[in-house]
Amino acid sequence: MRVRSIFLSDIHLGTRGCQADSLIAFLRHYEAEQLFLLGDIVDFWAMRRGIHWSAAQNTVVQKLLRRARHGEKVMLIPGNHDEALREYVGARFGDIQLAAEHVHETADGRRLLLLHGDEFDQVTRHHRWIALLGDIGYNALVRMNAGLSWLRRSLRIPGYWSLAGYAKRRIKRAVSFICDYEDAVIRTVRSRGLDGIICGHIHSAALCERDGVLYVNCGDWVDSCTAIVEHLDGALELIEWRHVGTNVVPLRTAA
Repeated sequence: MRVRSIFLSDIHLGTRGCQADSLIAFLRHYEAEQLFLLGDIVDFWAMRRGIHWSAAQNTVVQKLLRRARHGEKVMLIPGNHDEALREYVGARFGDIQLAAEHVHETADGRRLLLLHGDEFDQVTRHHRWIALLGDIGYNALVRMNAGLSWLRRSLRIPGYWSLAGYAKRRIKRAVSFICDYEDAVIRTVRSRGLDGIICGHIHSAALCERDGVLYVNCGDWVDSCTAIVEHLDGALELIEWRHVGTNVVPLRTAA
């Protein structure tokens, strides 16, 4: 399928949780004029504890480089897990441009701020050790979820269920954190006179309008396998890519 733009974040290459096979299938399904990688593409935090780099993850890198080499505009905006790349903002890596942020204009004229989003996370900014502990806990949930998924398939229980996603939706502190994060993002976008934002960081996909501002979050490729695509007419769509061949389940589309 041909689209105008693809927005991805939080792939976390270098970890066991990275669902590279699903991402490869997604990239094969969608062709685009431009591809924006909104941070935490490579997880240097986790790689300090131990590197897991599969053949599928290597294929993801090759596909991204090939897209850039063949004329697709590919931009990488580093996040906190790949913050070492922020030292190279303004440079190009294998035809991939590195930027701190970017204002993207959709085909229908909306101006959207693109960035990773850790700038709005007070824990990551001011309490790094807590963020590191939270990262270890989240990765543990993701590993447990892989075992639960295997058990559900063995018992032929239909559908997909995420332990990490359940925790984010049900634990009061996690829900409060997401709401506070979204509020901070929206205030910043409004103060800059933009129409909306596309970001990542919190692994919670969203596509909605709040107080006249379009809030879009790409989600992740560790648990939810979600991405944002911009169609040729400028409409944005949140895509959930499940683990059934090339089955695509659209979640919702911007008004």
